[in-house]
Amino acid sequence: MSDAPLRPRPALATAVAAALLAAGLAIAVAHPGRIADALAPTLIVAAVLAELMAPKLSPRVTVSGAFLAGMLAVGFLGPAVALAVPIAGYGATWIVERYRWRALLINCAASATPTAVAALGFDALGLEPESAVFPLVLAGATGFTLLANVLANPTLFAILDGLPVSVTLRALRGFLPTWALNAALVAVVAELYAQAGFAILAFFLLNVLAFTYMARLVVVARERTREYASLSWGILSSLVRTLNERDSRAARHCAAVAAFSRDIARRCGMSKREQELAHTAGLLHDIGKFALSDRVMERGGRLEDSDWRGIRRHPEIGARLLRDIGVYGPVAEIVLAHHERLDGRGYPHGVRAGDIPPIARIVAVAEVYDTLTAPDTYRTPVTSFEALRELRRVAGTQLDPVYVEALAALLAGQGTDYRHADEADFDAELDMERRMREAVAPAPAP
Repeated sequence: MSDAPLRPRPALATAVAAALLAAGLAIAVAHPGRIADALAPTLIVAAVLAELMAPKLSPRVTVSGAFLAGMLAVGFLGPAVALAVPIAGYGATWIVERYRWRALLINCAASATPTAVAALGFDALGLEPESAVFPLVLAGATGFTLLANVLANPTLFAILDGLPVSVTLRALRGFLPTWALNAALVAVVAELYAQAGFAILAFFLLNVLAFTYMARLVVVARERTREYASLSWGILSSLVRTLNERDSRAARHCAAVAAFSRDIARRCGMSKREQELAHTAGLLHDIGKFALSDRVMERGGRLEDSDWRGIRRHPEIGARLLRDIGVYGPVAEIVLAHHERLDGRGYPHGVRAGDIPPIARIVAVAEVYDTLTAPDTYRTPVTSFEALRELRRVAGTQLDPVYVEALAALLAGQGTDYRHADEADFDAELDMERRMREAVAPAPAP
């Protein structure tokens, strides 16, 4: 099949879905089954609650326990209730969300009709719940229903929206584990219900609803984390860009220090997390300069004692800003200490080597190197060789000699663009999309 763009055909999708649903209704009318059984309203209510609480992993992917209720209707109640359970679930969701009515029709047709067909076939076999093969046959009916749904639903949506139908067939392999797990779950629950009655079924349904609700809470929490991370990173990047308007070297300098800091951390064998921490601290190390006066930010002007006091406070201001945002605690400590010296003559607190975080020492090396070599600095730039000679001169007093030598080894054989960070770009180093993904990613196992 071709994956070329297709023309949306809503009328065709609607007609096919309506015909499919009409077939399901005809089956339910001709073979209603046990519609008066007390289990019927229980399954319908369970399906409605499961759909209303279902978390959405994407616009078209939802995790719901309603399918279990539909398959129990297949095994114990017949076509009419098996048709009604999915329709009730999707209908309740539509009343709340009010999405496209054609989408509602497709969802009901692709889910309810296969369930009714499975119930008709199951009834035709005349199996008793006590039969040894009952759970196995119900598991097979589950597999059929899932396959029919996976084929019908995306295909009808592809016709509705003008998407390639072949994408549906490629996605089938990814559903195999889902089929197996759902079939096993339905078989187990059906067998327990047949043996122990309504109490055990109520227990399982409550557990499914509880799991669905907790999954929804997790998805909502992840989405809120993403929104908060997006907001906070947006604020921080805006501050850096505003700082760049006052000092045109600010954004490029932050990008260069971030890249050098990450690469030094990698060269020293630090973990991925520590490399990312060094990179982020490099991006934000000068964020406190946002609070400095215009006179301080202007190059070449005469600075008074009060101006120098403000400059010496910018690491503290930046650290406080990061702490107030609430996500960047470790980064704040690095930003606070990136102008401290090994000999205790740095600022803002004059701490000595043992109290300076290792990554803050890395950022200090990267910042001094870029300040010396950058073409847009406030001083005449020097060559990479001359800069390394200066870094080695102050190693042991101002800078950590271990990280100075790591930078020297890193620069060996590199081209001029890298050594002078001519192409450093703040947006590229920020990589906002990656940071949003990482903000909601599960924490690594200890």
